[in-house]
Amino acid sequence: MTNYLLEDESTERLLFRKFTPEDFDLWLPFYDDPRSTEFWDGLPENPIEACQQQFDRIFERYEKGLGGMNALILKETEALVGMCGLLVQTVDEKEELEIGYSVLPKYWKKGFAIEAASKCKQFAFENHFADSLISIIHIDNVPSQKVALKNGMVLDKITTYKDNPVHIFRVHKK
Repeated sequence: MTNYLLEDESTERLLFRKFTPEDFDLWLPFYDDPRSTEFWDGLPENPIEACQQQFDRIFERYEKGLGGMNALILKETEALVGMCGLLVQTVDEKEELEIGYSVLPKYWKKGFAIEAASKCKQFAFENHFADSLISIIHIDNVPSQKVALKNGMVLDKITTYKDNPVHIFRVHKK
């Protein structure tokens, strides 16, 4: 089974590690801010339920070898700033490897998403996990689309994913 996790990897400012159940309260502010989920339909309205649903999925991915989100820890303060990882996804009946990323609102616009996403791309290609990687982004989520573009991705197609209209951004191994 391939291990897609970037456990113990790092960038200039960030350390990657697995999530633990103890991280729940640190991630909950993501769901307390309605801007974090404004583009995605189908999530529980209750922040605690939405966070629990995401954590359940994170740990399920770990157990099943489907990649997963890594906790992004700011080296300088050891604070949790976000999550990013390589995720095995099925899009339009095709298995793909996605770079997924989310950052806590108080750390937005500081370059953490692109720093982490870029590391995921490098890690995936260096380890020959796939010839191309995608990011699944709601068609209205412009900030996330900008991260994908900065990560060398291009708009590949528009489709529906989990009942949401999405752009599939793609980058090919060079």
